[in-house]
Amino acid sequence: MTPMLTGYRVLDITQFVAGPTCTRIMAELGAEVIKVELAPSGDHGRRSGLRARGDGDEDCSQSTYFAQHNHSKKSLALDLKDPRGQDLVKRMVPKIDVVVENFAPGAIARMGLDYDTLKAINPRLVMCSISMAGQSGPLSGQPGFDYMASAYAGITSVIGEPDRGPVQVPIAMGDSATGVAAAMAVGFALLHRERTGEGQYIDCSLLDTYVQMHEDLIPRVGLRGAKAMQARPGSQHPNGGPTGVFHAGDGQYVQIMIMPYQWERIVAAMDMPELTEDPRFKTRYDRRENRFQLKEIIEAWMAGLGGRDAVIEALNRERVPVAPVLELADVIDHPHLRERGTIRDLDDPHIGRFPVPGRPPAFSRWTYETALSAPLLGEHNAAVLEGLLGLSAEEVAALHDDDILVADRRVGAEGDG
Repeated sequence: MTPMLTGYRVLDITQFVAGPTCTRIMAELGAEVIKVELAPSGDHGRRSGLRARGDGDEDCSQSTYFAQHNHSKKSLALDLKDPRGQDLVKRMVPKIDVVVENFAPGAIARMGLDYDTLKAINPRLVMCSISMAGQSGPLSGQPGFDYMASAYAGITSVIGEPDRGPVQVPIAMGDSATGVAAAMAVGFALLHRERTGEGQYIDCSLLDTYVQMHEDLIPRVGLRGAKAMQARPGSQHPNGGPTGVFHAGDGQYVQIMIMPYQWERIVAAMDMPELTEDPRFKTRYDRRENRFQLKEIIEAWMAGLGGRDAVIEALNRERVPVAPVLELADVIDHPHLRERGTIRDLDDPHIGRFPVPGRPPAFSRWTYETALSAPLLGEHNAAVLEGLLGLSAEEVAALHDDDILVADRRVGAEGDG
């Protein structure tokens, strides 16, 4: 197999989701990813999700949240506020290909680890900064997470029922999507470096990513103004179709998406040819304007079939795009997702065996690791500093004694390599 990113070394100075997703993808593609965790507690994700227990009543540093986003990496835990911790990172930079950080703009510079400083040490370095709104512009100094970017991008405002206010999306879509975009950008920058020898700086923001998610509203509103916007669509897509979420009559739901050229298919599936002549649904524009009336007709038909499975079977016969609206427990055990590795299991000695989202895209010349593991806090302190910087075991122990390095009590000052 072609070694993909094998041989590249990444310094991951990130927390939570977006940054760790970027570097986790690179780790799964073969890069050596050294996760720099801040003393004394490491990545904030270690305190989220389901947590392992340490000896007695003391918490172990491991959690499902951290493991999901940081498996396949090494953990180097140090005090980046101390000049000695900063010096350790700078001494590593000549042997690093990529640095990824996702602090608020300006924070990494206050640590003396900004791009201008690091590229003077290693001109071939590729550095990626991930933030809520980017490194420049009027919003760049504002603190924020995924949901702030969603609000600024006009995503939150279009989600919800037409007669109510906007609703909160309960998953960090922008974080994950930005992590994927950042990994893509780093890959392209490395390709550029292979061709030119030049490193470069990448400014990646959640807000930019969210704005990219608008399917076609930005040109519409740009040309026609606010009148191009419709009320929040609730369960039905504003472009009609019919497209949306429908009650299948047995307490379960299906998702349907009908393109204009597929209208006759659902009419055939329902055995209601009269709908093609109904003036309320004659054209796609009519179906858009009367989508809630059409929803009532479709749901009444579904209710007479006896349940979601029967609805899906009837629609599949006419090749109507349809899917069950699955609960997450069903997703985790779905045979399609398990076969493709979209859902995998991480077997952690401190937490147990649990499912995590799957691999990045499949490659014909790369096979992903199947035995996944996530590092304990500071687990690789000794291995990294002795291996990259040639520090002795005594020097590493002294850094632990001075709290420049920290580690989970299960690891100790020596680490386990």
